[in-house]
Amino acid sequence: FAGAVFGATRRIAVTVSAVIGPLHDPLRLAEEIAVLDLLSGGRLVTVAGIGYRPEEYALFDVEWRRRGRLQDELLETLLKAWTGEEFEYRGRTVRITPRPFTDPHPLLLVGGSSKAAARRAARLGLPFFPSAHLPELEAYYKERLVEYGTEGWTMMPTAETPLLHIAENPDEAWARHGEHFLHEARTYASWQSGDIRSAVRSAAASVEELRAEGVYRILTPDECVEQGLDNLVLHPLAGGMPVEEGWRSLRLFAEEVLPVLNG
Repeated sequence: FAGAVFGATRRIAVTVSAVIGPLHDPLRLAEEIAVLDLLSGGRLVTVAGIGYRPEEYALFDVEWRRRGRLQDELLETLLKAWTGEEFEYRGRTVRITPRPFTDPHPLLLVGGSSKAAARRAARLGLPFFPSAHLPELEAYYKERLVEYGTEGWTMMPTAETPLLHIAENPDEAWARHGEHFLHEARTYASWQSGDIRSAVRSAAASVEELRAEGVYRILTPDECVEQGLDNLVLHPLAGGMPVEEGWRSLRLFAEEVLPVLNG
């Protein structure tokens, strides 16, 4: 999908967030990212995480308890592979081609909401992408940068980062499509347990509660501008949303919100 976007555009960056690292072959992933980086002229941003669903690991026959070690291996392998030099990988001498466009390597961030993820990013001198607004985790990451003598930065969501859908009549849109948002919110909620934190966090049990909560917001174009948000996260296909409704939301944003923001 990122490749298709790059083929149709010339300037915008595309973020793939997140690649569940332990479920990928490190050498193949290194090559795929390098090719996309070349194709796009350096516009690719990759966030590598470890996920939060044991079921996904079972599907690919990967041991859940080994996810941390596998992620370490993946990140270290990517960084070695993108140098274009030979290196040792699982007892073999390998070299990956082509070399990426970006020097020294394509933009790679470590995603996660745990201290282990922050520590991993700091050790490798990679930027850190917390999955939510977690200033205490950002502080921990910066402490580890000092400890390891590396440099890095964070790309962290703001305290208020709702999922947006643009509509001319929000009341009507909630009545027609609210169940799609609720289905998605309840699905994410079912995946949370113990130290597992899913990407969307909601305690709503009804469409009315979900709307009041503010995690999902259906706004008119004018309301979207008036929100004054630093980050706008569009969510056009939430929970099986009809495709045409998703397109309608994106068109409204492109035609009535973007021109105002750009101005």
